[in-house]
Amino acid sequence: MKRYLKQTAMLDYSSAPIQRLIRQRKWKSLGEFERIKAIYDFVRDEVLFGYNISDNVCATKVLTDGFGQCNTKGTLFMALLRACGIPCRVHGFCIDKKLQKGAMTGFVYNNAPREIFHSWVEVYFEGKWYELEGFILDKRYLAKLQRINSGCSGAFCGYGVAVKDFKHPIIEFNKNNTYIQSEGIVRDFGVYDSPDELLKEHGQDLSQFKEFLFRNLGRHLMNRNVKKIRNMKI
Repeated sequence: MKRYLKQTAMLDYSSAPIQRLIRQRKWKSLGEFERIKAIYDFVRDEVLFGYNISDNVCATKVLTDGFGQCNTKGTLFMALLRACGIPCRVHGFCIDKKLQKGAMTGFVYNNAPREIFHSWVEVYFEGKWYELEGFILDKRYLAKLQRINSGCSGAFCGYGVAVKDFKHPIIEFNKNNTYIQSEGIVRDFGVYDSPDELLKEHGQDLSQFKEFLFRNLGRHLMNRNVKKIRNMKI
């Protein structure tokens, strides 16, 4: 299990902000299950759903940003788990861009690749690997989506969601797998020890021009859309 506890450039868990957070939350004093659940809930709800400058930012950057998406929140989640002695790994995929429609709009959506890089975190606990993806959307954002689309009682795809049961997605960790985007998966890259290794082989394939547009315009428009939904009065 030592390989699943290592620090890497992206999983920079010895940084002062990460160590300070762990001390403040007293996670190391909790039992193993309670520790995993507390870190999971923190990453899901206190690190808001949003789009960072790139997928390969380190965990400390995600924490200081205060927001992230599947890949970047996953990096922070893994760093916090490993810092607290919980073995974990990352599983890479591609998802259909339809899953992002609504968060992505207009020319941003039209110019996005058809397949978007995606990952979830797998945690080793009590002799079993658990697939954890349900931390991507904060509950406040998800609740607003559910209220806006209150007539949907089955499958839903869009706004960062792809699930079979939109009213009751499996996002709570209680010794179970959790999912929020898994129904949008179109390609499976397998498991890797760290996001650093995964991104060396895979990752989003963008031209320099499209990457520049995403960093400097696209992600800001997407974050504005997400924030508007989260703060919507219904």
